[in-house]
Amino acid sequence: MNPLLPVGFLAVSETSTAEVTMTEIHLNRSGINSIDIPPENAHVDCGGTLRIRFKNRGAPIHITATTSNAGMFTDFFHENMYVIDEVMLGISLRKECAPGFFDIDIIAGYGAMKATLRVEVAVKPSRKEAKLEKELPVQPEAHGRPHLLMVAMGLSLILYSSWYYTRIDLLNLAAFIALIVGALFVWYRQT
Repeated sequence: MNPLLPVGFLAVSETSTAEVTMTEIHLNRSGINSIDIPPENAHVDCGGTLRIRFKNRGAPIHITATTSNAGMFTDFFHENMYVIDEVMLGISLRKECAPGFFDIDIIAGYGAMKATLRVEVAVKPSRKEAKLEKELPVQPEAHGRPHLLMVAMGLSLILYSSWYYTRIDLLNLAAFIALIVGALFVWYRQT
């Protein structure tokens, strides 16, 4: 059973001539709230889909993806996401658009860090191929074992509750240390 995470993202349906372009953006890789975008621009054809995979290398993070100059290419405007490990964002482009470019601003740390991904749009010659219409999943699926930070938080809650009723100071200290160790492990883990 794969429970869905409570994170919404833009649902996109691909058309018969749509092609999917994938771009990866790394979060928390080079520092707290850091956003590492690829050095090259993303290239998408009119009628295609741009999929952006956000890979988090540290503690869970809130990010915002927004654009202000993409109105002639797509209906996408703004998306808030909570990234624990990995989240996928899909942006579909209109079939009837002219070549050009637009920028996607990725904001983390409640405005402290900002990076811009340039998306170049090209017109692709139309093909008459019949394909089944596919739909991207509405939410990313959880995978892997429980996040160590959540396990450390549960252990700390148990230790703190025990301290609250027994007043043994060692339990309070152990609860605090368990939280710190869980947060440090998640922060410094390398995937």
